[in-house]
Amino acid sequence: MAIQVNLTLLLAKRRMSAQELARRVGITQANLSILKTGKAKAIRFSTLDAICRVLDCQPGDILEYREEENP
Repeated sequence: MAIQVNLTLLLAKRRMSAQELARRVGITQANLSILKTGKAKAIRFSTLDAICRVLDCQPGDILEYREEENP
């Protein structure tokens, strides 16, 4: 998929665990893991809003478009 999720990098920069982020955002660790690994097919704006609020970032810091080499 051409959309990359940079949550692992942001969590490392903020020195926050995925467990802490999931708790503060109000989602399950399983759902956060699916999002972190790029396996999610969608994300709710309310979830994206909560993640941005907790990590003090912009949506573009989390989601990045990279053109696929072999589409």
